[in-house]
Amino acid sequence: MSTQDPLETIQNMRNAVENLAARIPGFAGYKARETRREADKLLRSTIAQRIMALVPRLSEVQRALLRQGQLAWLDDVEAAVVRLQTLADQIRTASYGYAGVFDAVKINEPQLARLYAHDQQLLARVDDLAAAVDRVQAAVGQDDFPAALADLMRLAREALQAFHQREEVLLNAA
Repeated sequence: MSTQDPLETIQNMRNAVENLAARIPGFAGYKARETRREADKLLRSTIAQRIMALVPRLSEVQRALLRQGQLAWLDDVEAAVVRLQTLADQIRTASYGYAGVFDAVKINEPQLARLYAHDQQLLARVDDLAAAVDRVQAAVGQDDFPAALADLMRLAREALQAFHQREEVLLNAA
């Protein structure tokens, strides 16, 4: 009877498969590209989820506007919702468009560092969007509501532009 830990058994099997795969020409490069694709997809999924988490907060703003009888702002808040949803959808669904780029471009460590730095800026933009939603929520019924909403719309537009520059960052890194 073996008393080997099941986790250790799985790790030993995985190491054996990795050792075999390391002997197959080209497999390591293929695996590295696959890993980059998976990491890219995971990062974009995380960013999109964080953006979509802001949408219910704007729905709360709409309800507060309704309660206060400020119906004139409902369409503008809905436009902000649509802009955030569009941003999240484009980020989430870009996976197939970027997969080909990873195959066509040989990426080395300094180039990956540039791409990751750009990705970190995208994450920071999500934090900026969340702070802007905070300001919109706090400004309901206040004189600075239009400015807070305009700021949110501007930040969402800039985030989408930054995301569209991501492929350019990758291609110019080559």
